[in-house]
Amino acid sequence: MPSIAAYEFADFVQTAAFLKDQPVFALADGTVRFPAGGERSVVAHEGGLLSARLDMDGARLLSGGEDGRVVAITSGGQAEELASIGSKWVGAVAGGPRGAVGFASGRNAYVRLPDGTLKTVPHARTVEDIAFAPKGLRAATAHYDGASLFFPATGAEPVSLEWKGAHLGVLFSPDGRFLVTLMQENALHGWRVEDGKHMKMTGYPGKVKDWSFSAKGKFLATSGAPAAILWPFSGRDGPMGKAPLELGTRGDTMVTAVACHPSEDMVAIGYQDGMILAVRFADAKEALLRRGGTGPVRTMGWDAKGRLLAFGSESGEAGVVDISG
Repeated sequence: MPSIAAYEFADFVQTAAFLKDQPVFALADGTVRFPAGGERSVVAHEGGLLSARLDMDGARLLSGGEDGRVVAITSGGQAEELASIGSKWVGAVAGGPRGAVGFASGRNAYVRLPDGTLKTVPHARTVEDIAFAPKGLRAATAHYDGASLFFPATGAEPVSLEWKGAHLGVLFSPDGRFLVTLMQENALHGWRVEDGKHMKMTGYPGKVKDWSFSAKGKFLATSGAPAAILWPFSGRDGPMGKAPLELGTRGDTMVTAVACHPSEDMVAIGYQDGMILAVRFADAKEALLRRGGTGPVRTMGWDAKGRLLAFGSESGEAGVVDISG
C-alpha cells in the first residue's frame, strides 16, 4: 500500500494539482492551500472559488471566482490578479500558449493575450467552459447547442460546431485534431477539427464530470460509470466505430474522478466512496492507492515525474499518494 500524506480542509476541494514539486489545493471557499511543510493559505477570491486549473506549462494555478477576478498563483504562494470584470462571476478559466489566459463569464469569453491585452468574444448563449488548442493561439468554448472555435488575437467571428443540448465542458485532444465536450446529458460529444465530423460517445449511466487524456493522447479517460471509460483517439476517426476500454470496475460504485499518468499508460481512478485505484491500460492490472474516505473523490493531479498523486474530495479530505512506496 503506498504512503499517503493526508490533509483535512473545511470545504470541498475544487482542484488538486502540483506547482513544480509542491501539492496545491484550491478550495470552494476561495482559498488556495499549500499544506506540505507547514500550511500556507492564499486568499484568491472573496465569496468563493468557481474554477481552478494549471496553466499550459504548469507554472501557475489559474483561478476564477464569484468576485469577478482571475488570479494566477505561483509555487511560492504569490497571487497576481490578471483580470477583474466587476460583479460578474468567472465560472471557467484556462491557460494557453505563451502565458495566454482564457476565462468565461455569462455570455462572454475573454482572453488575456501574452502581451496583457484583454479580448472579449461575445456569444449568443452562456459560455460554460473555455480551452486552448495545444499549438497556436486558438481557443474553444462550450455552450448550449454546441461549441465555438476562434482565434482570440483576431477579430474574426467564431466558427460554430453545432450539436443540440447543453455542453458544459470543452477539451482539445493533445494533438489538436479533436474537440470534445461534456454534456448535461449522460454523454460526450466530439468533432474532428479539420472538417467538423461528429463523434458521439454515449451509454453512460451517470453524468460525466471528469476527464483526462493519456500521455500520448491515445485515450480519453472519463468518469460517469462504475468503471473508468477510456475512448480511443488514435487514428483519423478517433473513437468512432471503436469500443472503449473499461478499467477499474467496482460493481455499482461510480467513478467520480480520473487522472492519466504523465508518462505511462496508466490512470488513477477515484470513486464515490473515496477509494482510489491505479490501473494499467495494457492488462487492466490494479493497484490500490487509497482504501476510501468520507466523500467522493472530486479531483486528482499527478506531479511531473508521475511519482506523486494529489487528490481532493467533496468532504474536504485531501492528500498526496506516493506510489513509489
